[in-house]
This record gives sequence, C-alpha cells and structure tokens, in this order.
Amino acid sequence: MAFHDKSLILFVYIFTFITGLPANLFAFATFVRQVQRRPSPVAVLLLNLTVSDLLLLIFLPFKMAEAAADMTWPLPAFLCALTNYCYYSSIYLSTFLLMAVSVERYLGVAFPVQYKLRRRPAYAVAASAAFWVLACSHCSIVFISEAQAPSANATNISQCYNDFSVDQLRVVLPVRLELFLFLFCLPFAITVFCYVNFVRILLALPNIPRRKKCRAVGLALATLANFMVCFAPYNISHVVGFVNNESPPWRIYALLLSTFNASLDPIIFYFSSSAVQKALVGSWLVLRNRLYAAVPRCYCLRGGREDQAGNGDEVEAEGSST
Repeated sequence: MAFHDKSLILFVYIFTFITGLPANLFAFATFVRQVQRRPSPVAVLLLNLTVSDLLLLIFLPFKMAEAAADMTWPLPAFLCALTNYCYYSSIYLSTFLLMAVSVERYLGVAFPVQYKLRRRPAYAVAASAAFWVLACSHCSIVFISEAQAPSANATNISQCYNDFSVDQLRVVLPVRLELFLFLFCLPFAITVFCYVNFVRILLALPNIPRRKKCRAVGLALATLANFMVCFAPYNISHVVGFVNNESPPWRIYALLLSTFNASLDPIIFYFSSSAVQKALVGSWLVLRNRLYAAVPRCYCLRGGREDQAGNGDEVEAEGSST
C-alpha cells in the first residue's frame, strides 16, 4: 500500500466540511424558497447541485474516520461501498449540473426570444433526473468492484476501494476511462463552448450594465476553474491508470481536489443566482443591525457610568474649592 499523508487528507476533509456544509445549507434553503415561490430552470439546477454537494458532505465524516485511522477502513464493510458510491456520484452529478447551468446561460443570451418562449422549469427537472440516473448508474461500479474483493464477505475490511486485485482492475479501469470521456470531457467541452460564447455575446451588448457583465465573467471563470482544479486531475488519473493498468497511488490526492468542490460551488451559486445574492445581503443586514443594536447599548451604559463618575468628581472638586 502506498504511503499517504493522512494529516493533509484529514485537513482537506475537515476544511471542506466546516466551510461547505453551512454554505450549502444556506444555498439549499434559498433555492427551496425560490422554487416554491417562482421556479426557474436555473433554480432547479442549482437546487440539485446543492443536494449533490450535501450528499458528499453527509458522508464526508466517514472519510475523515478513514483518514484518521491511517487510511484503513474502521467502519462496517457495507459503509465502505455506500460512502464511495455517494462520494463519486456527487462528483459526476456536479459536472453534469454545472454543464446544464452553462447551457441555460448561453441559450438565454444567444437566443433570448426563442428560449424565453420555450423556457420551462419542467425541462430542468427532467434533465436533473437524467443526470442523477446517469451519474449514479455509472458509479455503481463501486458495488460491483467491492463484491469482487477478497474481503467482500467480511464484516470489516482493512482497505476501502484503494488496493485492487487483478480481477477488480479488469472491471474498474475501463469504466473509469468511460467516466473520463463521457462524464468529464463531454460536459467540460460543452461548458467551455457555452461560457466562452456567453461572455463574448454579453460583453458585446452595449445596454448591459457593467455589474451584470462582471457577474457573467465571474460565473464563467469560477465554473471553468472548478472543472480544471477540482475535476480534471482526478479524471486524468483514470487515463493514467488505464494506460499503466493500475490504480495510481497519487489518485487519492487528486480526489482531494474533487472533494474541495463542495466548498467552491457556493461561489458559483453567488454568481449564478440573484436570489442567493439577495439572501446573503439580507442576512448581512440583519446581522449588522443586531450588532449595531447591541454595541451602542453597551457603549451608552458604559458611557453613562463614566459621565456619572465624572460629574461626581466635578461636584467634589467644587465642594473642596469652596
């Protein structure tokens, strides 16, 4: 078994959990309210993206336990397959849903009239359901692979989806190559095409406010950076593994970057949704008003005592002078 820096792995897991969980819960509550009041395709897509991130974050403590136990699996065996299944499904759900958001944005500026007439939240619901089926069905390879493991019938296992036998590699490596081609390269290519043209068209329009153009550029850059930083290294490991007929030992570090996606997606939520922006501003105003209401009260009480003490000193000074 390859040596792994458990401190680094554990740090990334903990950091992602404490930053990603509150941000995604906030986004989830915002998108649920928006879908209930006035549903839109992008709100449906972003709601599904939030649920996908929360799925990863819910099972992340199990990965923390694994890292804390020197990358051995300390939990019941069935949780190994379930945790990794949800983990990898969340990653590829994110690539599909980010792609769908880019398509929605591109169609809105490239064909504004036609798209507005045919824009339906039901289409986003159907697309999201298809993405869940595609991602979850492909990632079921985790269950198939673990069923072929020598310790498949054991109550506890030492390694969880890490050390593979020759029979496991025959099944896993071709599926990983397919994941790279169809669940990463295809969504990434479509996303690049859509956002490059989305920004180009939007910047050429003279009547669009500068703030909106900056938001568009920020959305495109944040999404493309998400693909390149979080998803590309992990998916490249699939190609390297297929060529070398092995599971690369550095794959776990590439997977850490994919994990970090759960903390970066809220940035995309901010650029993609005016509802999230308004909710953030509203929350900040409420917090600021509460702080302002508390601070002056304390200051006035302290200032009042000082004034009273000062007045007493003046009275004593006047008495002594007379």
